[in-house]
Amino acid sequence: MLPSGLREQVLAASWRARAAGRPVPGLPQISPAEAFSRAADAFYGMLCALADDAWQRPVLRDLDVQGLVGHLIGVETDVHRCLSGDPAVADAGHVESTQPSAQRQAGHPPTQTRTEWRLAADHTLALVQTRDLGAGVAIHGMQLPLAALLIVRAFELWTHDNDIRGVAGLPPAVPDTPTLRLMSGLAARLLPYGAARAGVHEATRLHLVLTGPGGGTWDLAVGDHTAPNAAAVGIVAGAVGFCQLVANRITPAGLGPHITGDADRAAEILTVATMLALD
Repeated sequence: MLPSGLREQVLAASWRARAAGRPVPGLPQISPAEAFSRAADAFYGMLCALADDAWQRPVLRDLDVQGLVGHLIGVETDVHRCLSGDPAVADAGHVESTQPSAQRQAGHPPTQTRTEWRLAADHTLALVQTRDLGAGVAIHGMQLPLAALLIVRAFELWTHDNDIRGVAGLPPAVPDTPTLRLMSGLAARLLPYGAARAGVHEATRLHLVLTGPGGGTWDLAVGDHTAPNAAAVGIVAGAVGFCQLVANRITPAGLGPHITGDADRAAEILTVATMLALD
């Protein structure tokens, strides 16, 4: 026979030991600039490991690997323009604006393309070194703080790193835990924005739990915040898988989430997550 009130005592002790949403063990905190720097180093290391013939393999859209790296050179160039105050990149298309850069790499030696990308990424890091990371920036249809943009950049580098690894026969990569935590946190917080952009207005109280290193817990209001009787939804999934979902590299079914509450509303939110990808 268990003592009376044991459950309540255990729960109270758990709350005293760790507040909800705080991972254990605690993660070292890194800045968004450091997360981008780590992602850039990982991407460059992967490029250095590629055989020359891998650079001509088809990988994404109409791009081979060399063209995809050219696309990323174009993205960094647009970031530079954004930070210099050029308003033309605010509403430029992420793919359309960078396509000329992707096409220019055709016929270049892989070492030249790799070096050009590295220099472009290093220039981004130099530009943000003394910037206010809380300042707002506008690029490729996004208006967000510079800190968030750097996390988005780390997210894209990791995504395309794995795109290239997939066609080159290299094992997939996982971000280091502090970087993954920043990525999963930003992706979670963008869900309400993504729902609004996708025209999803039904009010939902979402309890999102991302498991594994780099995960966490978020309580989010999705849809019409003023609507009464919002549906309650719980979603539990792996942090890495959720980031792959947000990158539109796996489907909600491939994520294999554990869902409680309104299953249809949960499916809608997971579909919204795939629409956050830029590619």
